[in-house]
Amino acid sequence: MARWVGKRMPKGLFARALIIIIAPMVILQSVLAYAFMERHWQTVTRRLSAAVTQDIAALIDVAESYPQDKDYETLGRIASDRLGLDIEMLPAGPLPPPAPKPFFSILDSTLSREIRTQIGRPYWIDTVGRSNIIEVRIQLEKGTLRVLTRRSQAYASNSHIFLMWMLGTSFVLLSIAVAFLRNQIRPILKLAAAAESFGKGRDTDFHPRGAREVRQAGHAFIEMRRRIERAMDQRTAMLNGVSHDLRTILTRFKLSLALMDEDAPELDALKKDVDEMSRMLEAYLAFARGDAGEQSSPTDMGALLEELKADAERQGHATDVVVSGDPVATVRPDAFKRCIANLVNNAVRHGDRIAITATRDPRWLTVMVDDDGPGVPLDQRDEVFKPFVRLDEARNVDEGGTGLGLAIARDIARSHGGDVALADSPLGGLRAVVRVPV
Repeated sequence: MARWVGKRMPKGLFARALIIIIAPMVILQSVLAYAFMERHWQTVTRRLSAAVTQDIAALIDVAESYPQDKDYETLGRIASDRLGLDIEMLPAGPLPPPAPKPFFSILDSTLSREIRTQIGRPYWIDTVGRSNIIEVRIQLEKGTLRVLTRRSQAYASNSHIFLMWMLGTSFVLLSIAVAFLRNQIRPILKLAAAAESFGKGRDTDFHPRGAREVRQAGHAFIEMRRRIERAMDQRTAMLNGVSHDLRTILTRFKLSLALMDEDAPELDALKKDVDEMSRMLEAYLAFARGDAGEQSSPTDMGALLEELKADAERQGHATDVVVSGDPVATVRPDAFKRCIANLVNNAVRHGDRIAITATRDPRWLTVMVDDDGPGVPLDQRDEVFKPFVRLDEARNVDEGGTGLGLAIARDIARSHGGDVALADSPLGGLRAVVRVPV
């Protein structure tokens, strides 16, 4: 039961908070309505009905005690002037069939009980026929006494006032609750938006607002962001230092090789080793650096993909580019270009034909890179994203490289709040799908 209720409850904090406020209010109003209508109104109605019944009983006693008033003119005048009742003596005969009873009426049951108790004669009442008039008929020895009285004389009929007050106060309280909740939830939404923007690598101007607990969470987020940024700055500074020192050593190696005798048989091998070391160093540093520090900005995906298409065609590979939707997306331009470039280079290395498709909707940017190469086995598609992993099969993800191409691509996509996945391509090879929020 709890699981069933949980699935149907609203998921948002605003809606749940409203339910927390509305549910007790509805229960309280229902209890008050029951207590007021069933207790107070029932008591008042019983007293009013008893008073009307006593008046009718007194009129019956007078009519039977003074039979000389054959036309009941005096009795009718007294009933009208003093008691507010309209009476008429009908010829003797059977009472009408029972009138329809209302579904819920305190008056009908209370008045019937008082007539049975105080008068104890056959009777007939109609509380439905005319909304503001009650008709009572009492069977006497000489005829049937017909009494008409206003409903207000026997029934406390102010339920509409009570309901209006109840609904009016509920509406006012609910309006205040909604305004208050919106003001309290807005800082939480701003905190969530700031955290999401920071996760996507975007700048955000966030200042804690709201209740004390929300402000504490906001200050904790700001402090966490500062620590992360400080750690990233320290790592970037360290990597820049390492890069500078190692590049200096590699430059010395290259200079030494340039001064060596070109006829030396081992010279070509040494040059290849130095070039390979330089390339591996750049890959390792790029992976460790993660393109930190670059800010997001609106980027034309069409122009970016056309550049990658030109690079692939210069290497002799037929490449198609299709962009649908708005081509402008907010990403870190250099990092995102490198992410797609790694996937395109992977396709260039193992296929002859390449297709790049970009789709932009209001929430997501999806870029698919297809090739006609040998593909990657299904059971190894998660493994190839791990750093330094290279396949032994026909398709080697980083043949002759470091095994960081797909790892860097996924790391960049995830730093944008998205991801990279592999699937079968319609071209017969591998499809790499990059999906990032915009």
